[in-house]
Amino acid sequence: MNEGYGSTGEYEVPRPVRVLLVDDQELVRTGFTMVLDAQPDIEVAGEAGDGAQALERLRHADVDVVLMDVRMPRMDGIEATRRITAAGTAKVIILTTFDLDEYAFAAIKAGAAGFLLKDAGPAQLIEAIRSVHSGDAVVAPSTTRRLIDRFAVHLPAADEQRAHGALESLTAREGQVLRLVARGLSNAEIAERLYVSEATVKTHMGRILMKLDLRDRVQAVVFAYETGLVKSGQSDDVV
Repeated sequence: MNEGYGSTGEYEVPRPVRVLLVDDQELVRTGFTMVLDAQPDIEVAGEAGDGAQALERLRHADVDVVLMDVRMPRMDGIEATRRITAAGTAKVIILTTFDLDEYAFAAIKAGAAGFLLKDAGPAQLIEAIRSVHSGDAVVAPSTTRRLIDRFAVHLPAADEQRAHGALESLTAREGQVLRLVARGLSNAEIAERLYVSEATVKTHMGRILMKLDLRDRVQAVVFAYETGLVKSGQSDDVV
C-alpha cells in the first residue's frame, strides 16, 4: 500500500515490509532481526531453521521477502526457493558465502530475486530488502556477471529456435541494452554509454523483460548467457 489518504480521508501509514529469516544458525537470525526490527518500514514476520520449516511458516504468515540461507539440513535453500517462487508466495533473497558458490547460482536459476553475501553490512541488507519489495532485483548486475562467468560451464544451452525467436523480437537498441546489462553495467552507465537518458534505459529494460517473458534483471543476465548473446570472458565493448 502506498503512503497517502484512504477512502475515509484518514492518512494511511504504509505497511512494513514483512521478512522471513531462514538460516540454520540462530545467531545469524538474531543478528538480522536486531538490524531489521530497528527499521520503521521493515518487520521480521518469522524465523525458520531450514527450508521445510520456511515453507511451513509461509503457510501461516503474510510475508513479502524471504532471506534464505543455502546450506541447511532437511531441505536446502535451493529447493525451498524453487517451491516458494513457483507458488508466488514471496520474493527470495539468497544469503551466500564470499566465494559465490554454485549453490547460489542454482538458487538464482530456481527463481531467487538475487543474492547477498553473508557478511554484507546492515545498509546493504536493508537496501536489498527494500529493492526487492519494490520490484527490483537485489543483486548488482556486476556481481551477477562474476557469478555467471565462474559457473557459465554449468549453464544449459537454450533451445536455439526459441532463443532466436525471442532475440528477434528485440529492437537493435534493446539488444544493445540487454548486452550491457549482462556485462554488469548499471542503468546510469548504460545511459552514458548510449548517450540517452536513464529513464530511456529503464523503458528499454521494461520492454525487454516483457518481450522475453522474464521476471527481473537477474533473469535477463542469465538469459543473455544461456542464449550466447554474451559469453563468459567477453570484452565489455559489446555495443
